[in-house]
Amino acid sequence: MSKAIVLGGSRGIGKAISDSLKKINIDVVATSQKDIDTSNLDSVKEFLKINNETDILILNTGGPKPKPFSTITEEDWNKYHNQLFLGFCIILQNIKINDGGYIFLISSNLVKEPNQKLIISSAYRAAFSEVFKILSKQYAQKNISCINIAPGPINTDRTKELIENVEEFEKTLPMRRLGEPREIGNFVKGIIENKVKYLSGVTINFDGANSNYIF
Repeated sequence: MSKAIVLGGSRGIGKAISDSLKKINIDVVATSQKDIDTSNLDSVKEFLKINNETDILILNTGGPKPKPFSTITEEDWNKYHNQLFLGFCIILQNIKINDGGYIFLISSNLVKEPNQKLIISSAYRAAFSEVFKILSKQYAQKNISCINIAPGPINTDRTKELIENVEEFEKTLPMRRLGEPREIGNFVKGIIENKVKYLSGVTINFDGANSNYIF
């Protein structure tokens, strides 16, 4: 039986992915913040002592609340540098992905379209996406596929925290609705279930045609 480690797998997009993978008989380790807190490097290292090998890895974590640039503290920068960037780097340096496996990064549409209200998230998610892109070439030598999923507005608690009036916001979207976490879960499941391997080193814009960029 294949094994999957899903970071942030207890809620939102992470839970949807965990639930979808269980349907295809994958042994899923769905973590919460108490299991591994990527903003705390000691927590990351302790987690890796026990969980140091997998077939499928889902790199997923929440982000900071909106803050004007002038109000961001040094503590904020350090915390989210670890949570959104360095914690993931340490994981990839110390975990074995078995040949033929998959790594999915759940980033954000911010990697394509930065938001001045979410400048910390924009900066560090984009930075790790660059690392992930470079590493995808090395992983490809072992037939390990690396896919960066960049969600737009998805129906999660995080979106509700960021958007004041969700119902009015939905009216501005091309599909007149938020995306559902299960849609991302089913996408990940479909890739794995159908053994899609040549799709690697790419960023998938999962935003219901809401973005304006071409690539």
